[in-house]
Formats: sequence, C-alpha cells, structure tokens
Amino acid sequence: MREVAAQFTRPVLLFSGGKDSIVMSHLAQRAFFPGKMPFPLLHIDTGHNFPETLAFRDKLVGKLNLELIVRYVQDSIDQGRVVEEKGHNPSRNGLQTATLFDAMAEFKFEAALGGARRDEEKARAKERFFSHRDAFSQWDPKNQRPELWGLYNGRKQAQEHFRVFPLSNWTEMDIWQYIRMEEIDIPNLYFAHEREVLTREGMLMATFPGIITPLPHEKTEQRQVRFRTIGDISCTGAVESAAATLDDVIQEVASARVTERGGRADDKRSEAAMEDRKKQGYF
Repeated sequence: MREVAAQFTRPVLLFSGGKDSIVMSHLAQRAFFPGKMPFPLLHIDTGHNFPETLAFRDKLVGKLNLELIVRYVQDSIDQGRVVEEKGHNPSRNGLQTATLFDAMAEFKFEAALGGARRDEEKARAKERFFSHRDAFSQWDPKNQRPELWGLYNGRKQAQEHFRVFPLSNWTEMDIWQYIRMEEIDIPNLYFAHEREVLTREGMLMATFPGIITPLPHEKTEQRQVRFRTIGDISCTGAVESAAATLDDVIQEVASARVTERGGRADDKRSEAAMEDRKKQGYF
C-alpha cells in the first residue's frame, strides 16, 4: 500500500463491504498512521447488494471518517452502456466492469487496490501484486511483469492503470484470524442467522423481492445459514451453518472442503468464467 502511494498520484481502494475490503481498509489505516489514508474508497453498487452490507459500509465510513465514492450499475444500464441479463437467474455482477471502467476514467485513477486473494479462484492465482491493465481496462494473463525481490514496476502509458492486490498471498484462514486478532467489526451476514432461502442449481440462495424469487417448481424454507463471501445477491450462495462467533467461523473454515467461492453462481457459468471476466476488466 505504501508502494502504491509512492508510485501513483491518484490511487483508490475498491470497497465492497465484504471482509477482504474491510481488512484492506484496516490495513490502510495502519499503514499510514498517524496520517490519513491517502486514497478514497470506491464502491461499485450493483443495486443488488444486501441491505446489511450497505448499512455496514456507511457506518464504517462514518466511523473512520473515510472518503467514499459510489458509482451505480443502474446508471450504466440507463445510459445504454450495458444491457441487463434476461432469464430466470439474471446477475448484475459482470455488469460492474463497465461502471468501474467509467469511474476509473472519471477520476483518472492510476491504481485500484483490491482485496482479491490467490486462494479464492484459479484465475486470481495468476495475478501479480501489481497487475497491469491496458487502456481498455483489460488484463492479459500471458503478458505480466516479473516481481522479483519485492520490486514492483508501476510504469504505464497514458490511459493505462494497475490493479493492486496486497492480500494476494493471504488465505481465507489468514483473513479470519487477522479479524479476530485485530477485533475488526464485520457484517452479521458472515455469522449464522435464520433466513428464507431456496435451492437453485445446487446452491442455497437468499430470497429477495425482484432479485431472487422462487420459480414454480422451487420451494422456500427457513434455514440457519451464513455467507462465506458477500457480493451481488443474484449470485451469492449461502452455506448452512451454526457458526455464530469468530471462533466458530475459524473452526468451520479449517474443516471446509469447498473453496470460499464455491457458492458463487457467476463462477459456475463456465470453467473459465472468472478469467474471462477479468480479461474484460472485472475486479
């Protein structure tokens, strides 16, 4: 993070309200203490966020006196920049790319810090810490810069930028143990709670008016669940769980045999779904 502040004039921290971006904001506070974090937060709002996530985001920003920029996928749809998916299971997750690209251009951000980790998904395992994006915000996994001895090359041409992933080598367990050690507040979605869900394509999906509604053959039921990852409601699956405390969650993660993103519907659309989205400019 300090290297980003040293090499780039206008960096930004991508913020979703999930545990990784919360840890990122905490690390940034520590990295520049006692000074103020030298970059704003940017949230790309799909319009399909969990209400608990937005409430937590606003509370955190107010508590830490952070600068927050929000840009909306709905605006990109209204402007004709993207077309909303049709069908019984549409998602706005992939539509965030255009909104993010426009925000980067609007504020002339040169580097965007993200909370992605290599253990999450095989495409993310290909990323460098400093991941170059071309003038169209696209990523080429076959043309990446070497990072030897902790040296990071931030040179770029006009209109190009970097995505920077300080948590690349962290694991899901590292994140939870750090949250416990630092006593960091996180949304209650990460802990077991009663919620109305339905089973769709092998995943437990939280019902939500206008986003996840039951099809004629689907039945809803009250289950005790939690979320291992938080994203767009339309593609974020829950897991049945009784983990109500941080220690419970850590114990559950230690025994898990499914990856953290195993409950993300957008990753299951094809074998290379995440990599394809990232090549186009996704987070």
